[in-house]
Amino acid sequence: MSTLSLRLPDSLHKGVKDLASREGISINQFVATAVAEKMSALMTEEYLQERARRASRQAYEAALAEVPDVEPDEYDRL
Repeated sequence: MSTLSLRLPDSLHKGVKDLASREGISINQFVATAVAEKMSALMTEEYLQERARRASRQAYEAALAEVPDVEPDEYDRL
């Protein structure tokens, strides 16, 4: 595990402290979770962009053509 010195504005520090306390976790755990969530969001965006680059309109239309043209079941209607 690494140590990180972090400077936060007083108002942000107070908010983190209050939220961590409300959640029953340490400030360290709160910040680690927040960083992990942000990393996950950014990595997901990169993953989806890479998948989009490999996409093919022709392959999409071919897959869509395989879907039967039927009305949805009653429970599945909007």
